Amino acid sequence: MRNSRPTTLENPRLPVQAELAAAWTSLMFLYIYVDYLALYKPGFVDDLLAGTVHEFDTGPTFVAMALTLMSIPSLMILLSVILPARLNRATNLVAATLFIPVTIYNAEGESWSYWYFYGFSIGLEVLLLAFILYSAWTWPRAAAPTTTAGPDREVASR
Repeated sequence: MRNSRPTTLENPRLPVQAELAAAWTSLMFLYIYVDYLALYKPGFVDDLLAGTVHEFDTGPTFVAMALTLMSIPSLMILLSVILPARLNRATNLVAATLFIPVTIYNAEGESWSYWYFYGFSIGLEVLLLAFILYSAWTWPRAAAPTTTAGPDREVASR
């Protein structure tokens, strides 16, 4: 007996908000894992214990700036789901645009022996930011409402 079930899988379109939230989540996972894996680089922990990261003093200013910087993509996960469409689109365009140079800067001062590690991670992060920009830029538009009454037609009143 033949199986009459369809064999093609349905691929429904996700709402733009879900795509954006997923992309920001992926970006945050990459940020976290790159920072974690950097701990395995020889000398990194020694520099950290001595109070420096990327030539920066790890005092209160550095920690506050790092938290502020990473709070933006963290909050974008939630904001991508709850903001109204127009504000959501603008916020995603601005945040993703600002994070491209921030992401690229992470390679500053790194040795060439880690070019694959930083090149690969930064490449993936920039691709995710490009996807966010593309998704926000091409946000679907709602069709204009149509009316049956116009200047040449009278609306019947009861």
